Amino acid sequence: MVASGPVDMAGWSLAVTARSETGPVRSHNEDCYALRTDLGLWVVADGMGGLARGDLASRAVCTAVTGLPAGLTGADLRTAFARAIGQVHARLLAEQISFGPSGTTVVALLFENGRYRVFWAGDSRAGRLRAGRLEWLTVDHNLAARMVQLGRMSDEEARRHPLASRLTRAVGIGEELELDEVAGRIEAGDLFILCSDGLTGELGDAEIAAALAGDEDLERAADELCDLAVRRRHARDNVTFVLVKVLDGVAGRQQG
Repeated sequence: MVASGPVDMAGWSLAVTARSETGPVRSHNEDCYALRTDLGLWVVADGMGGLARGDLASRAVCTAVTGLPAGLTGADLRTAFARAIGQVHARLLAEQISFGPSGTTVVALLFENGRYRVFWAGDSRAGRLRAGRLEWLTVDHNLAARMVQLGRMSDEEARRHPLASRLTRAVGIGEELELDEVAGRIEAGDLFILCSDGLTGELGDAEIAAALAGDEDLERAADELCDLAVRRRHARDNVTFVLVKVLDGVAGRQQG
């Protein structure tokens, strides 16, 4: 368990916590997370289990984020983040000759001037719980997601489909790394979640939302979500998530 909160960041009061569990089925944990609350930046990475050294790939992403200089803001932070992830991508490609293919998903949440930005490659997700409703802000980069876009299955069906494991984009896979991006306004009371597919593969949206909304204490909510996925559902994959809750702040009151 890792907790950080409440903390003040750019006029916001935040609570931040994270969980990462190997689970009862997998032999080791290939997930990783990085908390740079000082920068307003949080990351989850999930090493690709079908490839060599997936755990090292995900940790390389988190190490790169952890190593970003303090004090970065705005465009400088976005540029430094993209460069750091790009360098990991290039290194993984260069090491293929010696060690074989290796890759990892990445999803990052960034707070900036009363707005959030999400960057991602792969099927680790970012979501937002607002007024009790869970909304996924990302679209999976896998073949199952394409079936959803074609109307051939629902999102929750796709999360458990064999095609969900066939990623179309990831760090270390393909010549060029392309990160998708979405952005929006932060509101007081928002609860953001970053997670590996070990969580979304086990739990439906209603279950995730109920666990997160069921307790005002972020630590207890995180414990409930982790217990539900890992121990009561006997998670078949590693389960990792980061929660960022906007408690209150000058920016939030101005927007209201």
